[in-house]
Order: sequence, then structure tokens, then C-alpha cells
Amino acid sequence: MRPAGTLQQFARTKRGTLPLKVTLLAGRSPVVLFFADLHLGRTDPATERAVEQSLLACLTTLVDRTEHLILVGDVFHHYIEYRHLVPRGFVRFQALLAHWSERGIPITYVVGNHDPWHQDYFEQELGVRVLHEPMIDTLLGRRVFLDHGDLAIASPLSRMLRRLLRHPIPVWLYRNLLPGDLGLALARRVTQWRPERLNPITVERLRRYARQVLQTNAADVVVLGHSHQAELHRWPEGLYLNPGCWYQEHTFGLMETDALSLCRWTSDGPQTLIRYPLPEP
Repeated sequence: MRPAGTLQQFARTKRGTLPLKVTLLAGRSPVVLFFADLHLGRTDPATERAVEQSLLACLTTLVDRTEHLILVGDVFHHYIEYRHLVPRGFVRFQALLAHWSERGIPITYVVGNHDPWHQDYFEQELGVRVLHEPMIDTLLGRRVFLDHGDLAIASPLSRMLRRLLRHPIPVWLYRNLLPGDLGLALARRVTQWRPERLNPITVERLRRYARQVLQTNAADVVVLGHSHQAELHRWPEGLYLNPGCWYQEHTFGLMETDALSLCRWTSDGPQTLIRYPLPEP
């Protein structure tokens, strides 16, 4: 039987999903925040500014409790970093990351399939740790497996093509043979061809992948992105969190020392949608 814990548990309206029951986040205990699939830069400037402002408002509200911020891939809808150039835009968000880093709040950025071509800008200028491979990190005393998830569930051919596109040689050729504006314009055009819709097959594959990781007993919690389906599942082996798609649902994950929650940012502030206790360490 599939465990409960997706946004399908909540009422649907013509404008989207709304929780049947929500509770405002309370308490002052330290937390780890998980955000995925922000896809900054996917649409018109006015919409993008609103998406960025809501993200900044959410992060600013929770800053005093935050012990670690995890960005679980596809932060940008298209991102190619050059030796002396980075894509324009979203400087307010980047300034917040730099400020948090200076305050001593660790930030981890797991690259996704839309934004794998990072070099050293985020690490050197913003103090953000950038991960190009899955890893297990210890957060609030829990073993947390972090991965965007796209390579893990891809078909063999798709996985080979994606790894080829991330290999240093074709990446070097792309950066050096095309002018920066043309390279970024081409990346933007390619991402516009990709349909941005919920794929039930992707959702199910990520669930299976998460449970397989938990069954190895290597981690207590698995956090993935990529599907755009916000969900929190509890199995005997552990917990699986997908923060969902920020630009569509404004959902995110929040881990405390004793619980893991799926939350949503609203005009009234952050609200809890689903909350499960963490297993005993």
C-alpha cells in the first residue's frame, strides 16, 4: 500500500491545491531547510521578480532558526557559468546566500539537470558548497541522502547523454566555441522546449529510488527533487522528502531535530502541510 503523504491529500480548487488543514510553524528549535526546482528565469521578468520576492520573504522569516540551507537542484531554469561571466539576474537571492554564508549558515547546492554547469562562482563569491554528485550529509544528527534525482532514474541512453553533456570536454568546447550570449541563448531555447508538467512515471521512479536508498540503511532521510511533486513519505526504513516545485506551489521541506515537515509559503507565512516524527537516532 502506498503511504500517505502527497499534496493529493488536500483539497483542489480551480487555482491550485489548498490544504484541508494547515498549522503555522511554531517554536524556536534549529531547522534545516530544503528547496527544490525554483527554476529561476523560466518566464517573464515581472513573474520572476514575484517568485524571487516570495522566496526571499520565506527565507528571511526563517533565518533565525536555520542551521543549514539545502538547494536540491534546478535552482535556475538555465545556467551556464563561464570563466569571467555568470548569467545575469536574481542578484537579491544571491546576495541573501552571501549574507547567510557570512553569518555562518552553511548552504549546499545540489546541481540539477537544468543547472549543472557551475564552476567556482558560487563557492568563491557566495560561500555556497556545490555538489555535482549525490552525497550523504549529517544534518541535525541525522544521515540525509541528497540528490536531485534526474540521473538516478533516467534510462540508460538518457543517462549516458546527460553525463556526456556534463563531461569536461564537451562543456569546455561549448564555453569556448560559442560567444557567451549565444551559448546562454541556446540554453534558454533548449529549456523552453522541455515540457514543464508533472509526470507520474517520474514521481513513482523517484519514490522507488528513495526507498532503495533507505533500504541500504545508509541514510535516515532521502531528499530528492526533479519530479515537481511535493511529498513526504514515511516507510519502516525511513523518510522520503521531495520539496516540490517552488515556482508552482511555493512548497519546501523543513527538518527539526525530531521531525520532518513538508511546508508551504503563503501570504500568512510558512505553514505545515505534513509532518512526521523522525525515527530514534
